[in-house]
Amino acid sequence: MQFWVIQTLNSLALGGLLFLLSAGFSLIFGLMRIANLTHGAFFMLGTYIGVSALRVFPNLWLAALAGAVVVGLFGALLERFVLRSLGGNALGQVLLTLGVAFIISDLCLIVWGGDPIPVQTPDYLRKPMLIAGLPFPTYRLVVVVIALVTALLLWLLMERTRLGAMIRAGVDDMQMARAVGIPVSKLFTIVFCLGAALAGAGGVIGGPILSAYPGLDADMLPLALIVVILGGVGSLVGALVGSFIVGFVYTFGTALLPDLAYVILFLPMIFVIAFKPTGLFGKVSA
Repeated sequence: MQFWVIQTLNSLALGGLLFLLSAGFSLIFGLMRIANLTHGAFFMLGTYIGVSALRVFPNLWLAALAGAVVVGLFGALLERFVLRSLGGNALGQVLLTLGVAFIISDLCLIVWGGDPIPVQTPDYLRKPMLIAGLPFPTYRLVVVVIALVTALLLWLLMERTRLGAMIRAGVDDMQMARAVGIPVSKLFTIVFCLGAALAGAGGVIGGPILSAYPGLDADMLPLALIVVILGGVGSLVGALVGSFIVGFVYTFGTALLPDLAYVILFLPMIFVIAFKPTGLFGKVSA
């Protein structure tokens, strides 16, 4: 019983982290029609920025804000001055984002070194919480709450604001959105900045659970890709549901059948694609 409760809670915590990473990734993928392979590097860069920020001011939430701002600005500059010049060249954009991911990875290695760097949990969240009589890290439950609050705020942005309506229009039918005067180029920059900022903040928030280490980007990017494909490109609800599905499958797969963890992880994605190529909540693009 203890095993199932603890692993379920671990799955929820991982799902929350994956949502912070994949929500922006899904919107970027849905609007720009490219797989931004820099997204895992954004997550890792945010973690390392959080490490440096915590040395200046020991507050995890301010460090997360710093990670979001720095990575978000970098993402906006990358889209505006580099990716935009490759408009219409999807393969070139994918290769470029892959190259930038390698550059970020090497720069992180040079600046912060190759040893894992732990990120301290805030003192007031270190005491474990008793759930069904079992102690469980309070911080992991806080991560789940943060993910759900972020999902609510993003839903309000997408469904209750003019900006959200324009983004949804661009995801559903980009050509029609351009025809009615929606500034799709500006949307690219805004969405790319938002997605990068979420990844940067997620990297800092995930630091106390994952730590900062070389290769963090390579560990997180495949999971984000699976979430987007499983949930549906451009779907916020799909990103949320897909994140928790992948969190459960990956956590229990690693615990029960570690040698087949990735086989178990990719099977749901293959099954969904076979019967619903657009994902669980994806729409067919016009």
